[in-house]
This record gives sequence, structure tokens and C-alpha cells, in this order.
Amino acid sequence: MITRRDWGFVLLTIIGTLTIVVAYPQKSVMKSALFDWEAVPAKGTDVGALRQFFRTPTTTLDELELHVTTLKPGLSSHPPHQHPNEELVIVKEGTVEALVNGEWKRAGAGSVIFNASNEVHAIRNVGTGPATYHVINWHSPGMLKK
Repeated sequence: MITRRDWGFVLLTIIGTLTIVVAYPQKSVMKSALFDWEAVPAKGTDVGALRQFFRTPTTTLDELELHVTTLKPGLSSHPPHQHPNEELVIVKEGTVEALVNGEWKRAGAGSVIFNASNEVHAIRNVGTGPATYHVINWHSPGMLKK
């Protein structure tokens, strides 16, 4: 026979579960997708242009972000900086210099730059025309403060 104590326990369990579900709602995660280059508008910036493809949670990451930057000749997107997340930079066109381990290194189309966690890095266009590169960065679970 179910006692009042049993019913109390069941009620507390239900309330506890509902509290967790309401307090910590599940984020919608990105599913497989195709992003057409022409469908993502380029927004002009002081240093060139930016295409923001996505910045969203995935099944395994708190956040996955992809943007494409085009820099005018002789310019940088920002001063040297660092952050806890890692990122990949893939040069699409032009010639850039990347600050890697305290040293400026030249990279052309097809080159890949890995920026490790909390290491100072930067990129600048050293060519005579525009330089375009893809930036992919991610936040592993727990890196983003809720």
C-alpha cells in the first residue's frame, strides 16, 4: 500500500525534476546544414568586410562559430589578443602574416593557422589586394559561463 510518505516523495521528485527542466532549458543545437556563400551577406567594416555564417551550440559543443573576414591591404582585423577557445584560420585568398608563437609568419591561399588556447595571435594583410580568410572557433562544454 502507498503511504502518505511515498506520495510526498513522488511529489518532491516531480517538483525537483520540473525545477531542473525549467531552470536549465535545453538549447536548440545546429543540425546538418549547407550555407551558400552568396546567401550570407558581407557587411562592410572599417578594415574590410565580414560574413557571419553561424554562431550556435552543436550536439558536442557549447558554441561553434564560423565567420569570414576580408581585410583591405595593409590592415589588421584587430590588435594581437588571446582567448581561452581555440580557433582555425583558413586563408581563402591573398597574403597574410599571422602572429604565431611570438613570430610573424607569411601565409597564402590554402594555408591553415591554428591558434591555441590563451596564446597571443593576430593576422594582417601584407598583400597588394584583399585577403580573405575563414575563422572557425569553438567553445568546448563548460567554457561558456551560463
